[in-house]
Amino acid sequence: MATITVKDGTTIFFKDWGTGQPIVFSHGWPLSADAWDQQLFFFASQGFRAIAHDRRGHGRSSQTWNGNDMNTYADDLAALIEKLELKDAVLVGHSTGGGEVARYIGRHGARCLAKAVFVGAVPPLMLKTPENPGGLPIGVFDEIRAGVASNRSQFYRDLALPFHGANRPDHKVPPGLLDQFWLQSMQAGLKPAIDCIAQFSETNFTDDLRKIGIPTLFIHGDDDQIVPIGAAARAATKLVKGSLLKEYAGADHAIPATHAERFNADVLEFIKGR
Repeated sequence: MATITVKDGTTIFFKDWGTGQPIVFSHGWPLSADAWDQQLFFFASQGFRAIAHDRRGHGRSSQTWNGNDMNTYADDLAALIEKLELKDAVLVGHSTGGGEVARYIGRHGARCLAKAVFVGAVPPLMLKTPENPGGLPIGVFDEIRAGVASNRSQFYRDLALPFHGANRPDHKVPPGLLDQFWLQSMQAGLKPAIDCIAQFSETNFTDDLRKIGIPTLFIHGDDDQIVPIGAAARAATKLVKGSLLKEYAGADHAIPATHAERFNADVLEFIKGR
């Protein structure tokens, strides 16, 4: 397997397909690089170098007890970009991966980057606070923690339905897609998965977004039941100067999987645009 070892000894697994301008994909919780396979194949076939890694604690990377925090996730991404000597890269982050991309830019800058794409992403802040009244109450995330801790297998099976919009009567989702979600989720370590819940829900990315000075595209479903669009993409675009927002009417949280053809085409158009 292709891996790098970062400064605390954690092993990070990654896929590296094709050649050309690099596109680096950061996955959502509690998935793995496999969530991006359709995109990796599509963009590598279009003449790009498509790269995706398993976040620490997830997939085939080390199941870490410590370091399961957004700063370290961003530093792991930085280590991968440095190891592969990437230049003019496009970062694409889904859900928690969008937070990882924002924090990477906030901590490491954009000197190696050309553009950024956020899809169903958690920034600027998911948690409801006095300053963020449109966010979700802490009780929502406490229930997620309790569900993962008590019976993560059943919790992930249940979560797959709203994640993909499969609980909507007019939204048909292949059972295999739900099974794929469960399989990837079960590969994440219990401790890293629980730690990551606080990171995607309570981390405030406002300052990170304000530091983004490269062309940026936000894609979000207006029926996203996991990361509601109002406190996410609609708020984030106001913080990133010159950014674009594409709202997918009736779309769910798992856009790269459930709307892959449209998503791939939109990202390709954005990357090729000048």
